Amino acid sequence: MNSTREVDVVVVGAGQAGLAAAHHLRRTGFEPDRDFVVLDHSPGPGGAWQFRWPTLTYGRVHGMHALPGMELTGADPARPSSDVVGGYFADYERAFDLRVRRPVDVSAVREGPAGRLFVESSAGVWSARALINATGTWDRPFWPRYPGQESFRGRQLHTAQYRGPDEFAGRRVIVVGGGASGTQHLLEIAPRAAATTWVTRRPPVFREGPFDEDAGRSAVALVEERVRQGLAPRSVVSVTGLPLDDAIRQGLADGVLDRLPLFDRLTPDGAEWADGRHVGADVILWATGFRAALGHLAPLRLREPGGGIRLDGTRVAADPRIHLVGYGPSASTVGANRAGRAAVRDIRRLLAGDRAAAA
Repeated sequence: MNSTREVDVVVVGAGQAGLAAAHHLRRTGFEPDRDFVVLDHSPGPGGAWQFRWPTLTYGRVHGMHALPGMELTGADPARPSSDVVGGYFADYERAFDLRVRRPVDVSAVREGPAGRLFVESSAGVWSARALINATGTWDRPFWPRYPGQESFRGRQLHTAQYRGPDEFAGRRVIVVGGGASGTQHLLEIAPRAAATTWVTRRPPVFREGPFDEDAGRSAVALVEERVRQGLAPRSVVSVTGLPLDDAIRQGLADGVLDRLPLFDRLTPDGAEWADGRHVGADVILWATGFRAALGHLAPLRLREPGGGIRLDGTRVAADPRIHLVGYGPSASTVGANRAGRAAVRDIRRLLAGDRAAAA
């Protein structure tokens, strides 16, 4: 451990939440490399946005909130969101001199001596007094399991592997999932595919009208209550519903968004329901969401019996040295900004208390 580098704070992840946290560290007097370090496993700036499919243009993105201290202006709505946001994040890192280290894979966070945390990574070990975890969900796509899944002879892929509609030309496609990604995939694929079928676990709820601040607070409160109880956070769309925009209205009118309940099993050539219905398919596209990528925190045993990590604000209730941002109620771009600020505020108090106790 002689090569271990010491800092006050390690930030893991450089998406929206990680950059917001790094910005607030910087503006409150923490110096990069000396006082804090940002470790990001991605090849370049942009967080999960850099991996989005090319046909997801910036103009089709819902609710992209600017990072603190620097607006995103003049973006071409026809450009891929991966390019727009990737460029914006790169400019942001340079403008605030955040010195993100990448690609760096964090493999484990362990208890160290003298109340410090050891952050083990592909670039070495950092010893920290606090950790801001901003690893998001993109690296942990959720694949549900159904009877007959191994027997299906066609192709199965997840949203994380989706690269656009052209590869589905002339194919019969079943899209599984009731979130925004599922509806976007269907609307793109339907004009090219031989047939599309949409299946969801619960009937989709479409939201009309603006999603105002009061509605946002109510949605966040529902997710926040779960993480306070130590339960795994639910998806944002499960509490907000799907925005009923012009594209969705057209998809409903055209029958593209006619929804079926989830099938009971897959067969070699499609899907089957208990009532005898069978739908033939060449492709199953699992738009079934993601789970929080927190495997590196496993050595600290933070999970509650309910399967989640109990939080007090952004602090882990079982270990106030650790903050989760972009998790649960802060898993949105505006929520991530606020969580980054709150985490830094609490960490400053923690470190001040440590210094006072040592004096």
